[in-house]
Amino acid sequence: MHKASRSAVRFSLHLLLPLASSVGYVAGVLLLKRSAAFGVGVWRTTFIANLCLAICVAPFWLLGGAGGGIFWQPLVTASLFFIGQVATFIAIDRGDVSVATPVLGAKIILVALISALLLPDPTPLKWWIAAALSTAAIILLNRRPSGTATSIQNRNIGATIIAALAAALAFAICDVLVQKWAPGWGVGHFLPIMFGTVGLLSFGLIPFFSASVRQIERPAWPWLIGGSVLLGLQAAAVGIAIGAFGDATAVNIVYSSRGLWSVLAVWWIGHWFYNDEQKLGPAVLRLRLWGAGLMLLAIALVLV
Repeated sequence: MHKASRSAVRFSLHLLLPLASSVGYVAGVLLLKRSAAFGVGVWRTTFIANLCLAICVAPFWLLGGAGGGIFWQPLVTASLFFIGQVATFIAIDRGDVSVATPVLGAKIILVALISALLLPDPTPLKWWIAAALSTAAIILLNRRPSGTATSIQNRNIGATIIAALAAALAFAICDVLVQKWAPGWGVGHFLPIMFGTVGLLSFGLIPFFSASVRQIERPAWPWLIGGSVLLGLQAAAVGIAIGAFGDATAVNIVYSSRGLWSVLAVWWIGHWFYNDEQKLGPAVLRLRLWGAGLMLLAIALVLV
C-alpha cells in the first residue's frame, strides 16, 4: 500500500510539469504574436526561439547521462522537433492563436495512435471515438457566424489548420521517440544534444529572413525574447517529463489543456498584446471555446 501511494504521488507531481508548460506555452505564443506586429517575421522568430530553447536546455548536461544511446537518435528527434517548430510558427503567423493552439491539441491523439503502432498493444475503440471528437472540434474552430469583419473573414484558416496538424504529427512522433530513446542516454545528455541540434538546424533558416536579425526593431526584442524563453522553458519541462518519467500519452493529455488556455487568454487578455483576434467578437470565440472543449473531451476519453 505504501509503495503504491508513493508511485501515485510521483505520477501526480511529474504531471505538474506539462500543466505548467501548457500555461507557459500560451503566454509565450501571445508574446511572440505581439512581437510580430513589429515585422519580425516567422523565420527570424523561429530562429531566435530555437536558439533560446537550446540555451535553456544546455545546463541539463550537468545532470549526467546513462551512456547507452545510439548517436543518431537525438538527431532524428531534433529533426522532427524542428519540423514541428517551423510548422507551429507558420500556423501562428498566418492564423489565430485560438485556432492554431487547440488544433495542436490533436497531438495527444496522434501520440496515442503512434504509440500503438510502435508497440504490440491494440488501439482501443475509445481512441477512435476521441479522434472523431477532435475532428468535430476542428470543424467548430473553422466555422464563422455571419457579420464577421471582412479582415477577419479573409484569414486563411485552412492553411493554419494544416500547418498546426503537421506540427502536431511531427511533435507526436518526436515525443514517442524521446520516451523510447532518452532512457538509454539519460535525460541530462539526450535533451541537450537534441535541442542543441535544433538550434544548429535553425541556422538553415537565415536565407529566408526578410532582413538580418540586427535589423529587428528595438521595441520588438522584449516581446520576442520573453516569448522565446517561455517556449524554451516549457519545451524543456515537457522533455524532462517524457524523458525521465515516460508515459508520453499522459504527459500530452495534461499538456493539451493549452488549447483551452489559449481561447480563454485571447478572450480575456488578448487586448493587452494588441491581438486582433479581439475583433472576432464573443460569438466566434464562443464557437472556438466549444471546439476547445470538444478537444478536451477527446483528451479525457483517452485518459479514462
